[in-house]
This record gives sequence, structure tokens and C-alpha cells, in this order.
Amino acid sequence: MTSSSSPSRKALSKIACNRLQKELSEWQVNPPTGFNHKVTDNLQKWIIEVTGAPGTLYANETYKLQVDFPEHYPMESPQATSLISFLEFTFEFYLFIFFCWQSNLFVPPAPLHPHIYSNGHICLDILYDSWSPAMTVSSVCISILSMLSSSPEKQRPADNDRYVKNCKNGRSPKETRWWFHDDKA
Repeated sequence: MTSSSSPSRKALSKIACNRLQKELSEWQVNPPTGFNHKVTDNLQKWIIEVTGAPGTLYANETYKLQVDFPEHYPMESPQATSLISFLEFTFEFYLFIFFCWQSNLFVPPAPLHPHIYSNGHICLDILYDSWSPAMTVSSVCISILSMLSSSPEKQRPADNDRYVKNCKNGRSPKETRWWFHDDKA
């Protein structure tokens, strides 16, 4: 479980493995509402189904979130990225844009949201500057769902095209100097 299929990623430390096994066990007993962990044999990469909360713009829409864990998790934040909308494409489509290291990402096509880029990168402070080792995968998922739920409209970030163009070749969102200027969405 500590090995990785990606040669550029280092195996998880013993501390990271123990922490992730504990989080996975807790998740299986008490998963956060609106999320379903898709079990794989790779502890370093989690695929999580995200279902939009009732009464929001994303109600009943289901997306995949990929969460990659760095060697020194939880001292380093995971990388989460958007995977794919089940409504628009086949279930297993996967674009390895930014999870080639560690990330929180929605795989394209990512949800239309002012803080989610079309390549799946998520602009959310807890994934970067505001990360704390006390946070868990569940708390990150709840924050992402809260971000989706609070959006007043479905749209891409104003700088989407420029950002995506500059992120070619699988650049990690952790290499971005984010400007967290909007706490409304």
C-alpha cells in the first residue's frame, strides 16, 4: 500500500500510512454526507464521488474528486482535483492533469464554479496555505462541498483560460501562488 504507480511520487511514510489507514477506517464507519470513497488498492490516491447538496446549484450532480497524498501527509497537504461529471461522460474517464504529484482536483469536465478551473484545479485555501495537519480527508471534502453549495452561479474563474494555458504538462496546483480573495463561494 505504500508504493505508487507514478515514478515521480515517493512512497508514503509510515506516519502517513498509519494516518490514512485510520482515516479510511473512520470514513468507512461514518462517511461525510454526500461523499462515497471508491475503494482502490492504492492508499496514496483516493477517488471520491461528490454529490451536490440538495437545494443548491449542484443538487443531484455527481462528480469525482481525486485526492493524492504526499509522502509526508499530514504534515503536507493532499492534492485534490476534480475528476469528471457522471452526468456528462463515462464513469471511468480520467485525466491525470494535476494529480501527477499530490492534489485535490476535479477531473475535467470539472464543476462550473468560480473557484474550480476547467482543468480540475481547486482554489481553496485549506489545500494550500491554510492546511493544518489536524485536518482530514473528510474535513477537506466537507469544505469542498460547502464551497460548491455556497456558489450563487455556475461559472468558471475569470482567469480560467490564462491559468489553464499556464498549467500545461501536468503542473501541480501546489506550484501556483494562489490569491485567496473571495470568501463568498
